[in-house]
Amino acid sequence: MRYYDRAGKLKSEVSPNKERAESRRTELEASLSAGTYVDPGLAKVTFAEIAEKWLDTRHDLKQSTWWKYRGLLDNHVNPKWGDLSLNAIISEDLAVWVAKLLKDKKDGGSGLGPSQARHAYRVLAMVLEWCTPSRIPVNPARGIKLPVQPDAEQVYLTYEQVERLAAAAAALRTKYDRPTASAAINKAFILVLAYTGLRWGEAAALRVGRVDLDKRRIRVATTFYEVGGVQHEGLPKTGKRRTVSFPASLVPVLRPLLDAREPNELVFTTARGQSLRSHNWRTREFVPAVTAAKLKVDGLTPHKLRHTAASLAISAGADVKVVQQMLGHADAAMTLNIYGHLFPDRLDEVADVLDARRADALLNLAAA
Repeated sequence: MRYYDRAGKLKSEVSPNKERAESRRTELEASLSAGTYVDPGLAKVTFAEIAEKWLDTRHDLKQSTWWKYRGLLDNHVNPKWGDLSLNAIISEDLAVWVAKLLKDKKDGGSGLGPSQARHAYRVLAMVLEWCTPSRIPVNPARGIKLPVQPDAEQVYLTYEQVERLAAAAAALRTKYDRPTASAAINKAFILVLAYTGLRWGEAAALRVGRVDLDKRRIRVATTFYEVGGVQHEGLPKTGKRRTVSFPASLVPVLRPLLDAREPNELVFTTARGQSLRSHNWRTREFVPAVTAAKLKVDGLTPHKLRHTAASLAISAGADVKVVQQMLGHADAAMTLNIYGHLFPDRLDEVADVLDARRADALLNLAAA
Protein backbone atom coordinates (compact mmCIF):
# COMPACT_ATOMS: atom_id res chain seq x y z
CA MET A 1 0.00 0.00 0.00
CA ARG A 2 1.33 3.44 -0.98
CA TYR A 3 0.26 6.84 0.29
CA TYR A 4 1.48 10.40 0.75
CA ASP A 5 2.12 11.67 4.27
CA ARG A 6 1.35 15.19 5.49
CA ALA A 7 4.66 16.45 4.13
CA GLY A 8 3.82 15.10 0.66
CA LYS A 9 6.35 12.28 0.83
CA LEU A 10 5.49 8.96 -0.74
CA LYS A 11 5.30 6.17 1.84
CA SER A 12 4.68 2.47 1.52
CA GLU A 13 3.58 -0.23 3.96
CA VAL A 14 3.11 -3.97 3.66
CA SER A 15 0.21 -5.74 5.38
CA PRO A 16 0.01 -9.51 6.00
CA ASN A 17 -3.41 -9.86 4.30
CA LYS A 18 -6.10 -7.99 2.41
CA GLU A 19 -8.31 -7.50 5.46
CA ARG A 20 -5.49 -5.90 7.44
CA ALA A 21 -4.53 -3.78 4.43
CA GLU A 22 -8.09 -2.41 4.13
CA SER A 23 -8.20 -1.71 7.85
CA ARG A 24 -4.87 0.06 7.70
CA ARG A 25 -5.99 2.11 4.69
CA THR A 26 -9.07 3.30 6.56
CA GLU A 27 -6.94 4.14 9.58
CA LEU A 28 -4.44 6.09 7.50
CA GLU A 29 -7.11 8.03 5.63
CA ALA A 30 -8.75 9.04 8.89
CA SER A 31 -5.49 10.13 10.54
CA LEU A 32 -4.32 12.05 7.44
CA SER A 33 -7.69 13.76 7.19
CA ALA A 34 -7.70 14.67 10.90
CA GLY A 35 -4.08 15.79 10.86
CA THR A 36 -3.10 13.19 13.48
CA TYR A 37 -0.95 11.05 11.22
CA VAL A 38 2.35 9.91 12.71
CA ASP A 39 5.09 8.37 10.59
CA PRO A 40 5.53 4.82 12.01
CA GLY A 41 9.26 5.06 11.36
CA LEU A 42 9.61 7.89 13.87
CA ALA A 43 8.33 5.67 16.67
CA LYS A 44 11.00 3.03 16.07
CA VAL A 45 13.68 5.04 17.85
CA THR A 46 14.63 3.68 21.27
CA PHE A 47 13.40 5.28 24.47
CA ALA A 48 16.97 5.80 25.73
CA GLU A 49 17.91 7.78 22.62
CA ILE A 50 14.89 10.03 22.94
CA ALA A 51 15.42 10.42 26.69
CA GLU A 52 18.93 11.76 26.05
CA LYS A 53 17.61 14.29 23.56
CA TRP A 54 14.87 15.33 25.98
CA LEU A 55 17.33 15.78 28.84
CA ASP A 56 19.64 17.83 26.59
CA THR A 57 16.78 20.27 25.93
CA ARG A 58 15.98 20.85 29.61
CA HIS A 59 18.04 23.98 30.07
CA ASP A 60 15.21 25.34 32.23
CA LEU A 61 16.00 22.95 35.08
CA LYS A 62 18.09 23.73 38.12
CA GLN A 63 21.32 21.77 38.05
CA SER A 64 20.25 19.70 41.05
CA THR A 65 16.95 18.79 39.36
CA TRP A 66 18.72 17.92 36.11
CA TRP A 67 20.99 15.50 37.91
CA LYS A 68 18.05 14.05 39.78
CA TYR A 69 16.37 13.26 36.45
CA ARG A 70 19.66 11.89 35.17
CA GLY A 71 19.86 9.50 38.11
CA LEU A 72 16.25 8.35 37.78
CA LEU A 73 16.74 7.61 34.09
CA ASP A 74 19.99 5.72 34.63
CA ASN A 75 18.91 3.73 37.68
CA HIS A 76 15.21 3.03 37.21
CA VAL A 77 13.82 4.02 33.80
CA ASN A 78 16.38 3.08 31.14
CA PRO A 79 17.21 -0.36 32.59
CA LYS A 80 13.61 -1.34 31.83
CA TRP A 81 12.63 0.81 28.83
CA GLY A 82 15.86 2.10 27.33
CA ASP A 83 16.30 -0.55 24.62
CA LEU A 84 12.64 -0.59 23.58
CA SER A 85 11.30 1.45 20.69
CA LEU A 86 8.68 4.05 21.53
CA ASN A 87 5.92 2.10 19.80
CA ALA A 88 6.71 -0.98 21.91
CA ILE A 89 5.87 0.77 25.18
CA ILE A 90 2.26 0.09 26.21
CA SER A 91 0.16 1.19 29.18
CA GLU A 92 -0.32 -2.27 30.68
CA ASP A 93 3.43 -2.85 30.90
CA LEU A 94 3.94 0.58 32.42
CA ALA A 95 1.39 -0.17 35.15
CA VAL A 96 3.20 -3.42 35.99
CA TRP A 97 6.53 -1.56 36.09
CA VAL A 98 5.23 1.08 38.52
CA ALA A 99 3.93 -1.66 40.81
CA LYS A 100 7.27 -3.47 40.62
CA LEU A 101 9.16 -0.34 41.63
CA LEU A 102 7.47 -0.60 45.02
CA LYS A 103 8.21 -4.28 45.61
CA ASP A 104 11.02 -5.33 47.90
CA LYS A 105 14.30 -6.19 46.16
CA LYS A 106 14.15 -9.74 47.51
CA ASP A 107 10.86 -10.13 45.63
CA GLY A 108 12.36 -8.90 42.37
CA GLY A 109 11.33 -5.28 42.78
CA SER A 110 13.27 -2.04 43.11
CA GLY A 111 12.44 -1.36 46.75
CA LEU A 112 11.44 2.25 46.17
CA GLY A 113 9.11 4.21 48.38
CA PRO A 114 5.91 5.77 46.96
CA SER A 115 7.54 9.17 46.49
CA GLN A 116 10.58 7.89 44.60
CA ALA A 117 8.44 5.58 42.48
CA ARG A 118 6.25 8.54 41.50
CA HIS A 119 9.36 10.54 40.56
CA ALA A 120 10.65 7.72 38.34
CA TYR A 121 7.26 7.44 36.63
CA ARG A 122 7.07 11.21 36.16
CA VAL A 123 10.40 11.36 34.34
CA LEU A 124 9.35 8.55 31.99
CA ALA A 125 5.97 10.21 31.41
CA MET A 126 7.60 13.56 30.58
CA VAL A 127 9.86 11.96 27.98
CA LEU A 128 6.92 10.19 26.33
CA GLU A 129 4.81 13.35 26.45
CA TRP A 130 7.63 15.17 24.65
CA CYS A 131 7.23 12.62 21.82
CA THR A 132 3.48 13.14 21.55
CA PRO A 133 2.15 13.55 18.91
CA SER A 134 5.27 14.01 16.78
CA ARG A 135 6.45 10.38 17.18
CA ILE A 136 3.63 8.56 18.96
CA PRO A 137 -0.07 9.46 18.67
CA VAL A 138 -0.78 9.22 22.41
CA ASN A 139 1.28 8.99 25.57
CA PRO A 140 0.92 5.45 26.99
CA ALA A 141 1.88 6.74 30.45
CA ARG A 142 -1.31 8.76 30.78
CA GLY A 143 -3.81 7.40 33.27
CA ILE A 144 -1.44 5.02 35.05
CA LYS A 145 -2.53 4.55 38.67
CA LEU A 146 0.26 5.76 40.93
CA PRO A 147 1.08 4.72 44.49
CA VAL A 148 -0.50 6.86 47.17
CA GLN A 149 2.05 8.97 48.96
CA PRO A 150 1.31 8.98 52.70
CA ASP A 151 1.06 12.35 54.39
CA ALA A 152 4.28 13.24 56.12
CA GLU A 153 4.08 13.41 59.88
CA GLN A 154 4.67 17.04 60.74
CA VAL A 155 6.78 18.00 63.74
CA TYR A 156 6.44 21.37 65.44
CA LEU A 157 8.64 22.49 68.30
CA THR A 158 7.51 24.90 71.01
CA TYR A 159 9.39 28.10 71.80
CA GLU A 160 10.93 26.40 74.83
CA GLN A 161 12.08 23.40 72.78
CA VAL A 162 13.64 25.67 70.14
CA GLU A 163 15.62 27.53 72.78
CA ARG A 164 16.77 24.34 74.47
CA LEU A 165 17.93 22.94 71.14
CA ALA A 166 19.78 26.14 70.21
CA ALA A 167 21.51 26.32 73.60
CA ALA A 168 22.51 22.65 73.47
CA ALA A 169 23.91 23.05 69.94
CA ALA A 170 26.04 26.01 71.04
CA ALA A 171 27.50 24.00 73.92
CA LEU A 172 28.53 20.93 71.87
CA ARG A 173 32.06 19.66 72.36
CA THR A 174 34.17 16.97 70.75
CA LYS A 175 35.58 13.93 72.52
CA TYR A 176 38.74 16.01 73.03
CA ASP A 177 36.63 18.55 74.97
CA ARG A 178 36.91 21.22 72.29
CA PRO A 179 33.99 23.06 70.64
CA THR A 180 32.60 21.22 67.62
CA ALA A 181 33.23 22.61 64.13
CA SER A 182 30.03 24.67 64.12
CA ALA A 183 29.39 25.25 67.82
CA ALA A 184 30.09 28.98 67.49
CA ILE A 185 27.32 29.53 64.95
CA ASN A 186 24.90 26.74 65.88
CA LYS A 187 22.68 28.82 68.14
CA ALA A 188 22.16 31.61 65.61
CA PHE A 189 21.76 29.11 62.77
CA ILE A 190 19.05 27.12 64.56
CA LEU A 191 17.19 30.25 65.67
CA VAL A 192 17.18 31.59 62.10
CA LEU A 193 15.80 28.28 60.82
CA ALA A 194 13.13 28.09 63.51
CA TYR A 195 11.95 31.71 63.41
CA THR A 196 12.24 32.62 59.72
CA GLY A 197 11.37 29.37 57.89
CA LEU A 198 14.44 29.46 55.65
CA ARG A 199 15.31 26.14 54.07
CA TRP A 200 18.57 24.66 55.35
CA GLY A 201 20.44 25.38 52.11
CA GLU A 202 19.12 28.97 52.02
CA ALA A 203 20.39 29.66 55.54
CA ALA A 204 23.74 27.98 54.86
CA ALA A 205 24.22 30.16 51.74
CA LEU A 206 23.23 33.40 53.49
CA ARG A 207 25.70 36.25 52.89
CA VAL A 208 26.53 39.04 55.33
CA GLY A 209 25.31 41.74 52.96
CA ARG A 210 21.87 40.16 52.76
CA VAL A 211 21.11 40.62 56.46
CA ASP A 212 19.76 44.02 57.55
CA LEU A 213 19.82 44.22 61.35
CA ASP A 214 18.17 47.66 61.44
CA LYS A 215 15.15 46.64 59.39
CA ARG A 216 15.30 43.04 60.65
CA ARG A 217 15.19 41.65 57.14
CA ILE A 218 16.94 38.76 55.39
CA ARG A 219 17.18 38.67 51.62
CA VAL A 220 16.98 35.04 50.45
CA ALA A 221 18.75 35.08 47.09
CA THR A 222 20.61 31.76 46.82
CA THR A 223 20.75 28.26 48.24
CA PHE A 224 23.34 25.50 48.57
CA TYR A 225 22.69 22.09 47.06
CA GLU A 226 24.89 19.08 46.43
CA VAL A 227 25.36 17.01 43.29
CA GLY A 228 27.56 13.96 43.54
CA GLY A 229 29.06 15.18 46.80
CA VAL A 230 30.01 18.57 45.32
CA GLN A 231 28.41 21.69 46.78
CA HIS A 232 26.88 24.21 44.38
CA GLU A 233 25.12 27.53 44.87
CA GLY A 234 22.03 28.48 42.88
CA LEU A 235 18.63 30.13 43.06
CA PRO A 236 16.17 29.11 45.81
CA LYS A 237 13.94 26.11 45.22
CA THR A 238 11.16 27.98 43.41
CA GLY A 239 13.67 30.00 41.39
CA LYS A 240 12.48 33.20 43.07
CA ARG A 241 14.24 35.42 45.59
CA ARG A 242 12.33 36.70 48.61
CA THR A 243 12.69 38.82 51.73
CA VAL A 244 11.77 37.61 55.22
CA SER A 245 11.70 39.30 58.59
CA PHE A 246 13.07 38.06 61.88
CA PRO A 247 12.33 38.86 65.55
CA ALA A 248 14.20 41.76 67.16
CA SER A 249 15.52 39.36 69.79
CA LEU A 250 17.71 37.75 67.11
CA VAL A 251 19.58 40.99 66.39
CA PRO A 252 22.09 40.60 69.25
CA VAL A 253 22.50 36.92 68.34
CA LEU A 254 23.33 37.71 64.70
CA ARG A 255 25.38 40.88 65.20
CA PRO A 256 28.63 39.13 66.25
CA LEU A 257 28.48 37.08 63.05
CA LEU A 258 28.14 40.19 60.86
CA ASP A 259 30.29 42.91 62.38
CA ALA A 260 33.57 43.72 60.60
CA ARG A 261 32.91 41.23 57.83
CA GLU A 262 32.70 41.67 54.06
CA PRO A 263 29.21 41.69 52.45
CA ASN A 264 29.90 38.61 50.33
CA GLU A 265 31.17 36.47 53.20
CA LEU A 266 28.98 33.62 54.45
CA VAL A 267 27.21 34.35 57.72
CA PHE A 268 27.42 30.76 58.92
CA THR A 269 30.69 28.87 58.54
CA THR A 270 32.67 26.23 60.39
CA ALA A 271 35.48 27.18 62.78
CA ARG A 272 37.85 26.90 59.81
CA GLY A 273 35.79 29.29 57.72
CA GLN A 274 34.33 26.61 55.45
CA SER A 275 30.71 26.50 54.28
CA LEU A 276 28.35 24.20 56.15
CA ARG A 277 27.62 20.82 54.57
CA SER A 278 24.17 19.34 55.09
CA HIS A 279 25.07 15.76 55.99
CA ASN A 280 27.98 16.74 58.22
CA TRP A 281 26.01 19.39 60.10
CA ARG A 282 23.06 17.11 60.65
CA THR A 283 25.03 14.12 61.93
CA ARG A 284 27.76 15.97 63.86
CA GLU A 285 25.86 18.98 65.19
CA PHE A 286 22.07 18.67 64.98
CA VAL A 287 21.58 15.07 66.11
CA PRO A 288 23.94 15.40 69.13
CA ALA A 289 22.19 18.69 70.05
CA VAL A 290 18.77 17.00 69.99
CA THR A 291 20.15 14.33 72.34
CA ALA A 292 21.83 16.88 74.60
CA ALA A 293 18.63 18.96 74.79
CA LYS A 294 16.69 15.79 75.72
CA LEU A 295 14.07 16.46 73.07
CA LYS A 296 12.00 13.31 72.81
CA VAL A 297 10.43 14.28 69.49
CA ASP A 298 10.08 11.53 66.89
CA GLY A 299 11.16 12.39 63.35
CA LEU A 300 12.92 15.61 64.27
CA THR A 301 15.21 16.76 61.42
CA PRO A 302 16.66 20.16 60.49
CA HIS A 303 13.85 20.58 57.94
CA LYS A 304 11.29 20.30 60.74
CA LEU A 305 12.53 23.66 61.99
CA ARG A 306 10.98 25.13 58.85
CA HIS A 307 7.66 23.57 59.82
CA THR A 308 8.16 24.96 63.32
CA ALA A 309 8.60 28.46 61.89
CA ALA A 310 5.33 28.14 60.00
CA SER A 311 3.53 26.86 63.09
CA LEU A 312 4.83 29.67 65.31
CA ALA A 313 3.98 32.30 62.68
CA ILE A 314 0.42 31.01 62.32
CA SER A 315 -0.08 30.91 66.09
CA ALA A 316 1.17 34.52 66.18
CA GLY A 317 -1.63 35.53 63.79
CA ALA A 318 0.02 35.35 60.35
CA ASP A 319 -2.42 34.73 57.51
CA VAL A 320 -1.83 32.28 54.68
CA LYS A 321 -0.33 34.89 52.31
CA VAL A 322 2.22 35.98 54.92
CA VAL A 323 3.23 32.39 55.60
CA GLN A 324 3.46 31.71 51.85
CA GLN A 325 5.80 34.68 51.35
CA MET A 326 7.88 33.76 54.40
CA LEU A 327 8.41 30.17 53.27
CA GLY A 328 8.80 30.98 49.58
CA HIS A 329 6.01 28.68 48.40
CA ALA A 330 4.96 28.93 44.77
CA ASP A 331 1.36 29.73 45.73
CA ALA A 332 -0.96 29.93 48.73
CA ALA A 333 -2.57 26.59 47.82
CA MET A 334 0.70 24.82 48.62
CA THR A 335 0.84 26.57 51.99
CA LEU A 336 -2.73 25.55 52.80
CA ASN A 337 -2.11 21.96 51.71
CA ILE A 338 0.75 21.66 54.19
CA TYR A 339 -0.34 23.90 57.06
CA GLY A 340 -4.07 24.40 56.57
CA HIS A 341 -4.87 22.41 59.69
CA LEU A 342 -2.91 24.89 61.81
CA PHE A 343 -4.99 27.92 60.89
CA PRO A 344 -7.64 28.57 63.56
CA ASP A 345 -11.28 27.80 62.87
CA ARG A 346 -12.72 31.31 62.56
CA LEU A 347 -16.23 30.36 61.47
CA ASP A 348 -17.81 31.40 64.76
CA GLU A 349 -15.77 34.61 64.81
CA VAL A 350 -17.01 35.54 61.31
CA ALA A 351 -20.60 34.65 62.21
CA ASP A 352 -20.40 36.84 65.34
CA VAL A 353 -19.18 39.82 63.30
CA LEU A 354 -22.01 39.33 60.78
CA ASP A 355 -24.48 39.22 63.68
CA ALA A 356 -23.15 42.45 65.18
CA ARG A 357 -23.22 44.32 61.88
CA ARG A 358 -26.71 43.05 61.05
CA ALA A 359 -27.89 44.25 64.47
CA ASP A 360 -26.38 47.70 63.76
CA ALA A 361 -28.14 47.81 60.39
CA LEU A 362 -31.49 46.90 61.97
CA LEU A 363 -31.06 49.65 64.60
CA ASN A 364 -30.28 52.19 61.89
CA LEU A 365 -33.39 51.17 59.94
CA ALA A 366 -35.57 51.41 63.07
CA ALA A 367 -34.25 54.87 63.84
CA ALA A 368 -34.76 56.14 60.29
